[in-house]
This record gives sequence, C-alpha cells and structure tokens, in this order.
Amino acid sequence: MGFERPSPLRPRRRTAEPVVSRRVLEARPRGYTLPVSITRRPTEAFLSERVRGIAPSGIRRFFDMLAEMDDVISLTIGEPDFTTPEPITRAAIDSLEHGQTHYTANGGMLELRQMIAQSLEDRYAVTYDPARELTITVGASEAVDASLRAILDPGDEVIYHEPCFVAYAPCIELAGGVPVRIATGDDHDFQVSADQIEAAVTPRTKAIFLGYPNNPTGAVLDRDELAAIAAVAERHDLLVVTDEIYDRLVYGGHQHVAFSALDGMRDRTVLIGGFSKAYAMTGWRIGYVAAPAELMTGIAKVHQYGIMCAPTPAQFAAIEALRSGEPYVQGMLDEYDRRRVLMTRRFNEMGLHCFEPGGAFYCFPNVTDATGLDEETFAQRLLAEERVAVVPGTAFGPSGAGHVRACYATSYEEIVEAMDRMERFVASCRAA
Repeated sequence: MGFERPSPLRPRRRTAEPVVSRRVLEARPRGYTLPVSITRRPTEAFLSERVRGIAPSGIRRFFDMLAEMDDVISLTIGEPDFTTPEPITRAAIDSLEHGQTHYTANGGMLELRQMIAQSLEDRYAVTYDPARELTITVGASEAVDASLRAILDPGDEVIYHEPCFVAYAPCIELAGGVPVRIATGDDHDFQVSADQIEAAVTPRTKAIFLGYPNNPTGAVLDRDELAAIAAVAERHDLLVVTDEIYDRLVYGGHQHVAFSALDGMRDRTVLIGGFSKAYAMTGWRIGYVAAPAELMTGIAKVHQYGIMCAPTPAQFAAIEALRSGEPYVQGMLDEYDRRRVLMTRRFNEMGLHCFEPGGAFYCFPNVTDATGLDEETFAQRLLAEERVAVVPGTAFGPSGAGHVRACYATSYEEIVEAMDRMERFVASCRAA
C-alpha cells in the first residue's frame, strides 16, 4: 500500500485523485486508505460564492457587441470624447522626463492633496486637512471600494438609490454589506427622497450611499432635498457615502452642493471625487476620497494594502489640471450643454419621453411606452437595424426598466445622425 510519488520525468496523472498534502499522507496510520469520495473540485468552485453571485457589467456587454460591428454610433460608454488638455498631458510627460517614476506617499503627493482641499473649500466652503483627511486613489472607483471595505462589517446594510452606477451594489456586497435598494422613477425625475430613505432604515442600517449628479439618469438633488436626507442621517446616526464624480458637470441653473458642506454633515460624510469626467482624464485613473481623520485612518489602510499609491505621473497631471485646467472644463461643459439640449429635445419630439437631465452627460428616455419594446429588445434591435448603440436601463438596476441610457459625450454631428437613425427606428416600430 505504498504511495508512489510522481517521477520528475513522468507527467502527473490527470485522473481524479485525493487533494491532500504530502505531510498528511505520510502521517496517516498504517493500513489507512484515503476515502474514494475525495476528488478534485472544478476549478471555478474555488471562487467565493460572493463573487460568483455578482453579475458582470451590462454596460460592457453592449460595448463588446458593437466592437465587432461597422458604422456604429456608440452612445454607451460614459467618458468624454475630448482628449485630455495638452498642458495636463505635458505635465505628466515632464515628470517622466525628469525621473519622477517612484512611489509617492501612500496618500498621494501632499501638493495635490493641498490643491484638492483648497478647491473644495473655494467651491463648497467645506474644509479638509490635506495631510490627514484626503487620500488620492486610483480613480473614484477605488475610492468607492476602499471606503465601503473600511466601514462595513458583515451584515451591515447600506441604503442606495437606483438606477445608479453599476458598481455600487456589487461593491457593497464585496465589502460584506447588504445593499438595500430604493427605486426612483420618471415621476420625480429620478430623485431619491428623504422619506424613501427613512422608510428603508432598519437597526442594521449603517450608511446611505448617494450618487448625484446621477449616472445613468442625469438627475440632480437640490439643497433642500439634500438637507432633508442629512436630517435622516442625523436622526438615525448614519454615515453618508457620496459619489460626486460629476460635481463639475451641472446645467440649466443647477448648482452642485457637496453633501459634507451641509450643516453637521462633515463628520458623518465620506466624499468621493475625481478628475475623470470634468478634465477628460478617464484613462489617467485619478480620484480622491475626503473624510474625517478618524474614518480616513481606516480607508487609508485599505488603500495602502491594496494599491500602495496612485500612479505618480497621473498625480502630476492632476496638479496641472487644478492649476490651469479651468478654462478647458468650462469649454467642455458648454459643449456638453449644447448636446444635452439637442438630445433631450429630439427624444421628446420622437415620442420617447425624456426628462431634462440636470447633470453628468446622459439622457435616460422611456422607450417602452412609445414602441412597446422592453429596454433590452429596443437596444438590441436599434443596434442591429440602425447601428446605434445605447445601454438598456436595467443594466443600472431593475428600476431602469423601460428606459435606455444615451451618453452625449460624443460629437454633436454624431448625435444628430444617431437621433435621425433612432427616429427612423421608432417610426418603424410604431408602423409594425
């Protein structure tokens, strides 16, 4: 009954064999035989149940489909069609040419943190200690992940609104939390209310997660509604995590209000921002998180062990963005506004009800009422028949049913052509 070790010259047999260590085999009692039932498990079984239960992004699915098609106008991916302004790119190149290729401090370059703190104070009258209350992250996405992992214990509930960015609920789950969904809809321009949030609070609730200006709807919240939500957080002693990546992209007289700037909210808010959208820097992967020092201690641990620090050349680029990028931001904002007005008007003229988005760069029209098609069928047929790509609203949660997301961060001329094609498609659906 001896155990035959595989020869180094002989390939290991691929039959079902016990998965046990040599130490266990050599320590077994004389005459002991391993149970026949212990066999190799399928490779995918090594994935955690938590990860296996999370669906892949519905945005990327349509993006991958259109990559293999010709003559497609894509209104899918939420990133600026502008290239990064030249002075910002030049600052990164200069940093490389001068040998700035090493780690920075875990929290990021102090100069960059100081400039972000000054920008937040100037725009929103909220102050942060750059050394202790700001961390530079690999995009706002890492800031979301690190913040949730730092604050959540298994079973903690986080109330969030949807439709919303596809990562919110998965990041809550990956951090061990329980996402508690609140549906918003056309009837209130996709604005979550304080009453809805309060009705969802339970003894397990630890935090509220807000994402405004909103992706995918373009909705914004005014100061009065934010203040009402702040009162709920205060009344139930809750933390508020707020993704404000689109804070610079607001239109039509709307003014963004940083949640932490509200009375009493600075010490119970984790504020997340970044450079991707306003400065056309999606590929640079530079974001930040601002929070009270007591919370930042934990967030910084997650960031430190998971990332070390954000890319050094990108941090130099972000410094230049804050130093000289404002005229570029305003120029891009004006152009987005022009496209926003066009797209909203065209959707409503063709009978696809679309409320006027107040922020970000998305329209979220209702396609089902006018065509009778659900959002998935509408998007698939529009792509196949007219070569226009949009994202089904349910990619952003169940309450996105009946809608599609169309991004106007593409050229004005392409939007005109896309709307012409879509109008032709809608007419054909009505005639069928």
